[in-house]
Amino acid sequence: MKLIASIFVLAYSIGAYSQQLQVKIIDRQDHEADYSYVVPGYFNSNSSASANCTATDNSASCNANSSTQGYSTPPQFVPYHVSGATLTLLLPDGRGAIVNCESKFAEHFAGPRGNHRSCLVPLVTDIEADFHGDKAKLEWVVSLDGKKKQSETYKVLAILEKPTGGKN
Repeated sequence: MKLIASIFVLAYSIGAYSQQLQVKIIDRQDHEADYSYVVPGYFNSNSSASANCTATDNSASCNANSSTQGYSTPPQFVPYHVSGATLTLLLPDGRGAIVNCESKFAEHFAGPRGNHRSCLVPLVTDIEADFHGDKAKLEWVVSLDGKKKQSETYKVLAILEKPTGGKN
């Protein structure tokens, strides 16, 4: 019984360190030379509406409600000096994640400049991200049937707080 409980606790704790989320890429830059990354501004809103109508012989009566909540943040200059691919990911809770991937070593017997490959950069906006510590494995679909995927591991540089904003 203790063995089963120990296995359950171990399996739960391993999964607790990894978090898989559906995210949206809101900015991407890719340069081989060092550059300063500017965190882009972004906006998010949620709307809801409802209507209740009743009808009689010659008339109809309707009541409707709608509401919208939104937040935005202006671009921020934060002195991130990076090289390679840098993405800003919009997390489901409204926070932003800045991730970066530098070129990977790949032996081609071509000297220092030829012995690397560029990081894979998603061309799509909606991707899956598996966060584990300071790493984020990004995965996206690259086939029509949705079965073929590509992935690349990025380093998490920062998690930005959810911007505060008023109700509209």
